[in-house]
Amino acid sequence: MYCTPNPAMNSLPLPKVGGLISFPSSHFATPKSRYFSLACVPDNLSFSLSSSSLPFLLSPWMEKRKPHFRSLVYAITPQQEDDTILDQDEDEGKAFSFEGDKEGLLEVVAEEGSAMHSEYHVSQGEALRVEKWEVDRFQDEVAASQGIRIRRRPSTGPPLHHVGPSEFRPENEGNTSRNILQEIVWQKDKEVYELKERKPLGLLKRVLDKALPTRDFVGALKESYSRTGVPGLIAEVKKASPSRGVLREDFDPVEIAKAYEKGGATCLSVLTDEKFFMGSFENLEAIRNSGVMCPLLCKEFIIDAWQIYYARTKGADAVLLIAAILPDLDIKYMVKICKLLGLAALVEVHDEREMDRVLGIDGIKLIGINNRDLETFKVDISNTKKLLQGERGEIIREKGIIVVGESGLFTPADIAYVQEAGVRAVLVGESIVKQRDPAQGIVELFGREISY
Repeated sequence: MYCTPNPAMNSLPLPKVGGLISFPSSHFATPKSRYFSLACVPDNLSFSLSSSSLPFLLSPWMEKRKPHFRSLVYAITPQQEDDTILDQDEDEGKAFSFEGDKEGLLEVVAEEGSAMHSEYHVSQGEALRVEKWEVDRFQDEVAASQGIRIRRRPSTGPPLHHVGPSEFRPENEGNTSRNILQEIVWQKDKEVYELKERKPLGLLKRVLDKALPTRDFVGALKESYSRTGVPGLIAEVKKASPSRGVLREDFDPVEIAKAYEKGGATCLSVLTDEKFFMGSFENLEAIRNSGVMCPLLCKEFIIDAWQIYYARTKGADAVLLIAAILPDLDIKYMVKICKLLGLAALVEVHDEREMDRVLGIDGIKLIGINNRDLETFKVDISNTKKLLQGERGEIIREKGIIVVGESGLFTPADIAYVQEAGVRAVLVGESIVKQRDPAQGIVELFGREISY
């Protein structure tokens, strides 16, 4: 089904740089549409889509003007496996095809060009705010369709804009988070926005040229299980958590990391969130530069691919992707980014629906089962067994995916329980970081030495 615009739209010019055109649902024939808008930024005319049923298809009005398009927001799945989609800001002269529904295909030809002149004008900053609002709105709709309850931080957006026969006024939702995870995500959204302003992606890519090589995170876990017969330990360097408060007052991340390695840890997980976990990327970087040989997982609430690049520049060998806050398209895209950068992706789930979503995504080698409900922070280690029973467990074995048990693991009996369920690695923090001697804490956790 092609979205047919109101005839009045055929006479509308494209806005000049920094401009905005928006068309409410009355301009389209399909009842599924709510709005369709274009936001211009310097040398780059990009657009985002939002609908209750994807996708929108190119209208005849857009077809006439497609030479003026150079790039797309990444939120729509690329059909091709080409990594060119990963560098949206440098893809001049290439054609991209994006998946539609069963009724058709959305295609935009990327060619260098500038927008046509228009008498309507808003600032570049306003246009970028509109585009961000639309992308966030689109992500929330996709998230809702996949059972994701965590929403992105609402944007107030720009004031009302009149553009020819059309107008645009972003809706403003409530600004109160529903639970701790949503509060963390909203805080992370602000942090990432500010960091990207100071350290744009282009700068990070240049820094990567001098970064240390990555270590084999997945291979280390496989080797450890084969050698010891018990799940490989990903020991967590964590000072505090929202549910437990400060876990260790005398917190020296490098000394703790060295103690973990001495005690037999296979890999390390380093908390980098500052506000809620008292972590930092400086801790990650310090551990990497300390001579510790264990591969490092950047334990961060990743909502933007920029964070993956940033983690890589700080010495990460792997990153955490949380299915509770990331739609499928984001996970697919970020897994590709990780592969491009040589990083492992630990994709975390905590219920059946999230597990089913993740098992439907190609290229995933590590799945973490979090026994802690990330909304209520209650822990139930039987969650691991529940998610690995039946067909799901068979699919995991067929794909050769390593399952990591997370949260609520304090005793040898806990380790044995999740191992019997099918876990081949465990991520443990609280029960060992609180010990005066973390290496001895590892012995007590497993009931024996594992450092051989």
